[in-house]
Amino acid sequence: MPIDPAVLADIAVRYERVRPHLNERQRRLWAGNEALSLGWGGIGAVANVLKMATGTISKGKAELTDGAPSFEEPATHQIRQPGAGRKRVEDKDPGLLDALDLLVDPVTRGDPTSPLRWTSKGTEKLAAELTAQGHPVSADAVGRILNEQGYSLQSTRKRHEGSKHPDRDAQFHYLAQHAQIQLDQGNPVISVDTKSKELVGNFKQKGAEWQPKGEPVDVEAYDFPSMAIGKAAPYGVYDVLNNEGWVSVGISADTAEFAVNSIGQWWQKMGQARYEDADTIVITADCGGSNSYRTRLWKRQLQQLADELQRDITVLHYPPGTSKWNRIEHRMFNHITMNWRGRPLTSFEVVVQCIANTTTSTGLSIQAELDRTLYEKGLKVSDQEMAEINIRRHEFHGEWNYTISPKNQPV
Repeated sequence: MPIDPAVLADIAVRYERVRPHLNERQRRLWAGNEALSLGWGGIGAVANVLKMATGTISKGKAELTDGAPSFEEPATHQIRQPGAGRKRVEDKDPGLLDALDLLVDPVTRGDPTSPLRWTSKGTEKLAAELTAQGHPVSADAVGRILNEQGYSLQSTRKRHEGSKHPDRDAQFHYLAQHAQIQLDQGNPVISVDTKSKELVGNFKQKGAEWQPKGEPVDVEAYDFPSMAIGKAAPYGVYDVLNNEGWVSVGISADTAEFAVNSIGQWWQKMGQARYEDADTIVITADCGGSNSYRTRLWKRQLQQLADELQRDITVLHYPPGTSKWNRIEHRMFNHITMNWRGRPLTSFEVVVQCIANTTTSTGLSIQAELDRTLYEKGLKVSDQEMAEINIRRHEFHGEWNYTISPKNQPV
């Protein structure tokens, strides 16, 4: 049976508390006693958590179980002479570090000068290759050396989203400067996007949640869409200045109509009270999805919203291939994901409550509501309707940056 990680963590805390007051033999006996109390597998577990050699712990355990006589020693007594003891393998083999670096470097991902470098080779394979080159070393020693050299085990991370647009950086600067000007004028700047859809039902969610020991939540063995109640499509609006968010949880298609209605809901429920004197609403959005700069329906619906609110709506799109830079992604959506980790989303109401109860130590607060409207896919917008949109395209990349004004106001 696996040893509870919490037990090992307690061992580490207790050891660090007394370690400065123990001599080498006392540390050995202390570790051996902990391994003895854990039973089978205790030596390896204690060695791993205390960063101590298994041979040392085995010797301490043997001294305890064999009835070796104990004797009193001052806690400051140094049993071995300074510098004595088993030398580390890299000290005995000065060429080992260079040989290991040469093996790892060709497959290192990222900046080689970064404090954390990644290797795709396991310690067993690296140890075997080093030994074949005349540098006998164990896999444990390789793991220790890699850790000391600043390597770590890491999963892949989504970053590359396509070719870089030549005006990408310029668009970032334009977006940031324009947004700051609007904030200084007392106008809201909101970041919008659709969070990934979630199957609603008694399905497994990634992550873990604290539960009574031995009482995990039972979920379906399979997560086929046919077994789901439906799919939740959360569309979010993040108020950059006030660290507040709104999420409309849709039950049908993620369309431009749904996106703009969600923005309208944010204004009614949250934005209007804070920005009653604002004359412009600034939206920062991705280039694709339901709020794509190419989507005619997106602009038509924004025109309707501008007419309804009698305010200008300025849209600033992030350049292609940079959706992960959208503030809502790392200021709000990631916290929502963390909040429902390990928890099955058994109903739409559970989805809404999990979102609405998401908070952070920096003060993030979110309101959420279920949108039961059935939005139709494939709605067409005619050339005539497009011609009637009161839109002013900015001089810099007017396809990405534009302002839609109420129809009764001049452009």
